[in-house]
Amino acid sequence: MTRYFPIFALTAVAASLSVFAPAVAQSGDDSEAALIVATQLRAQGYDCVDPHKAERDQSASTPGEEAWIVTCDNATYRVKLVPDQAAKVERID
Repeated sequence: MTRYFPIFALTAVAASLSVFAPAVAQSGDDSEAALIVATQLRAQGYDCVDPHKAERDQSASTPGEEAWIVTCDNATYRVKLVPDQAAKVERID
């Protein structure tokens, strides 16, 4: 069972992306969007302490892939949410 855990974890993350990405896009509340994107960051092993701001990055977004700038207490990340895949993450602080 341990051997299949990474595959299961990635599948769960991909499934959550397909559910949460539209919610993030429709959310007008920065703190709610920050919590959703920070959950994705943590699921992929990134450290995001107390996420307090997320804003959509229009210049990095493409059709079907939404990019967000997430500000945490310890770091700032550009997160590109890709349906059915792991998010593309870049630390930018």
